Amino acid sequence: MSSRRKRVLCVVGTRPEAVKLAPVILTLRQRRWCDLTVVATAQHREMLDQPLGLFGIEPDCDLDLMRENQGLVDFTARALSALDRAFAEASPDFVLAQGDTTTVLAAAMTAFYRRIVFCHVEAGLRTNNLQQPFPEEFNRTVTSMVTRLHFAPTERSKANLLREAVPADRILVTGNTVIDALHWMAARRPVLPIPIDPDKRLILATVHRRENFGAPLARVTAAIRDLVERNPLVQVLLPVHPNPNVTERVFHDLGGLDRVRLVPPLDYQSFIAALMRSHFVLTDSGGVQEEAPALGKPVLVMRAVTERPEAIEAGVARLVGTDTETILAESQRLLDDPGWYRHMARGASPYGDGHAAERIADAIAAL
Repeated sequence: MSSRRKRVLCVVGTRPEAVKLAPVILTLRQRRWCDLTVVATAQHREMLDQPLGLFGIEPDCDLDLMRENQGLVDFTARALSALDRAFAEASPDFVLAQGDTTTVLAAAMTAFYRRIVFCHVEAGLRTNNLQQPFPEEFNRTVTSMVTRLHFAPTERSKANLLREAVPADRILVTGNTVIDALHWMAARRPVLPIPIDPDKRLILATVHRRENFGAPLARVTAAIRDLVERNPLVQVLLPVHPNPNVTERVFHDLGGLDRVRLVPPLDYQSFIAALMRSHFVLTDSGGVQEEAPALGKPVLVMRAVTERPEAIEAGVARLVGTDTETILAESQRLLDDPGWYRHMARGASPYGDGHAAERIADAIAAL
């Protein structure tokens, strides 16, 4: 190894990225060979700062790029330009980013243009449908084309990359860093700050996926409304994503409904507390499909496809789409059939052992 410390630059833009990169950033900080710079694009300004602060991470460079009602093209153009300036100033040996957002795509492209080694955390997830999830599947696919080190969370993710002709020596199966973060937070026994009736079963719901805007989201809210009306001992907690396409529909359809709590987005520890308190989860999110099974919570995935099929195959999550009656039927089964609930609530997580960040740091050191 060269005597010069290696300059590593980590890029974060959204809350999921902050949560999943936090264990990596904290691990790299402890490595004597690493000179670490953290750059925030603030793609999601109001949802990024809290998890970074929770883990004691303050960005060295905050680009503060978020604009109200920003479009993909506009944000991508501004991110490319701002990241190029940040990379020029920091002159890193390695750039590290996680996941599938526009921030990740822009970081990968900028690193490629500057001939900097790019390392992708949570690499290899695929639906093989560029429209679902949109634009995340496109972001991941293009990012993989310029990645030097692919940190795949599972063997399936590795297989996806091998099929795309990625050399095997550029892929390392690490587990998912979200499990590292989850273990860290669950050990602190977070408290849910929202009063919940202890005599009722709590269903945690999250909706934000672009392809579900419009009619699909209306079918989802109809299912939640009917589920609550049919089950007096059920309550729903729904942290409402700030995108106007979500807020307008959710508050119009569910606002004021008895036993449906619509709240602003929860900070990370509160969300984990809600997961731990929940009976099961309704979601179109990606990361929740990884977190909930590790806590023994069944997940009904309100999407047509998922880039995280391992939980489906393990039987701890099910694809239910956005059809109202299907969501209702699968939810009712979890409420009414104790044997089926136990089958899905086994606490089996195919996403790692909580040591992914250590493997990632070791791989960068060895490159």
